[in-house]
Amino acid sequence: MLRAPILTSRIEGGRPVPLLVWRADGPLRAVSSGPLGGGVGVRRWVLNATVPMSYDRDDPAAHLAALAADLALDGPGVGLLTGVDVTEVVARTDTGVRAWATVGLGTPVPAAAPAAGALTQRVGTVNIVVYVPARLADSALVNAVATATEAKTQAIGELGLPGTGTPTDAVTVLCPVDGPDAAYGGPRSTWGAPLARAVHAAVRAGGERPVVPWSDRLTG
Repeated sequence: MLRAPILTSRIEGGRPVPLLVWRADGPLRAVSSGPLGGGVGVRRWVLNATVPMSYDRDDPAAHLAALAADLALDGPGVGLLTGVDVTEVVARTDTGVRAWATVGLGTPVPAAAPAAGALTQRVGTVNIVVYVPARLADSALVNAVATATEAKTQAIGELGLPGTGTPTDAVTVLCPVDGPDAAYGGPRSTWGAPLARAVHAAVRAGGERPVVPWSDRLTG
């Protein structure tokens, strides 16, 4: 079981900077696109860390590993970064599937834009963490990432924004290590359908309210 996230902070530049930490009661199967702990494997925790919009470190995995060590997070885990204040996380549940999203949509972009033009506005980030209470096969884990992404894109479209996501979005899906494999994770599958609904609801709710990047609040 993945526990509900705990809000904590670390001190950087003399200021407290928020972090969200999910801990598991035991090892979980996971798939993630996060800079730390990405790929498919067994994970024990997830960390979603707020950073300033000026963040330009070229070693995000090492940075996240250091934050995890400071929090005494043992074993392998997933680390995510966002310019959003993670205290604004949105949680939704559907048929046992739990989804959390930190939603920054300053500059949504079409995934298949013809050219990568200069980004003159805030990029923003949508980080999605999902727990499914049934073991998913590797193929279903990968399919679940696609389903979560489709649900996010649906929510962005309903918000009237001209894009499919932001260039820095990340998705993490976790499930138990034991039990029979669920073979499918698509949007009409047993677990993919509630996953899609929970993610859609979380992203839609997060995108409907104004989000000020954490670092902007320091100067605003």
